[in-house]
Amino acid sequence: MRDHVLLYDKPPGVTSHDVVAEVRRTLARGTKVGHAGTLDPFATGLLLVLVGRATRVQRFLMALPKTYVATARFGAVSSTGDPEGEIVATGVVPEGDLALPTGRVRQTPPAYSAIKVGGRRAYALARAGVEVELPEREVDVLRFDEQWRAADRRGFVIECSSGTYVRSLIADLGDAYCEALRRTRIGSFDVADADPARPVPLEAALSFLPQVHLDHDQARRAGHGATLGKTLARFPVGVSDDSPSPVAAGAHVPHPPAGVVRLTDDEGLIALAEPQPDGALKPIVGFR
Repeated sequence: MRDHVLLYDKPPGVTSHDVVAEVRRTLARGTKVGHAGTLDPFATGLLLVLVGRATRVQRFLMALPKTYVATARFGAVSSTGDPEGEIVATGVVPEGDLALPTGRVRQTPPAYSAIKVGGRRAYALARAGVEVELPEREVDVLRFDEQWRAADRRGFVIECSSGTYVRSLIADLGDAYCEALRRTRIGSFDVADADPARPVPLEAALSFLPQVHLDHDQARRAGHGATLGKTLARFPVGVSDDSPSPVAAGAHVPHPPAGVVRLTDDEGLIALAEPQPDGALKPIVGFR
């Protein structure tokens, strides 16, 4: 199985790039390897490592919502928003319940982030002493619950859209920084299932996308990238009962990227396609 996704439980102190490099060393020379969403070095938890043609669907996996468990330390601020920065104690520790924002939230990404500014990573510019001003962005916070509190620390569970910076959510609570961060879910993938020795087949990893099953002629045309005219009218879009799934029955299934479907036939996955205004299906990522 050359094309698959690995569920990897990243330990602290290593980068997502380090994990990709480690996996690449175990594979045949020239095998493409990537990941679907960076974790900061201090953070732990679920990293989706993409192998072979799974790298072609990176953007679809990155768009899935994510769940984190975070520990916030109050009464201090960090230049990076995490324990790796310069920490200054303020002594301001809140009492009682906090107002935890949910819904559509505007936030400013931290200067120490992987966002590119003029072709360079923001964190590289910040470390070089260059002042970086990143524009605000809108993100969706689906869940923000306090789980425990002890002295100047509190624990939270946060479910949010792709592109959300948990460090910024914590810093915006007051004089606080994110002392520990663990990603527990990406869409329906759970860190409890992480095992690099058990690769998830590409088709199973994409089972959150609706499926359109094609006959032999349509499959041949789709495999060559041809648009299938008005296919939606004849093939209702939906996840079939026998779709392979890497998650347990009853688990939360995220909303797929708008309109994107899997094209399959009796031999398996052919392509991902986007519906057109006239009901046709246009392949955008091919696997045959």
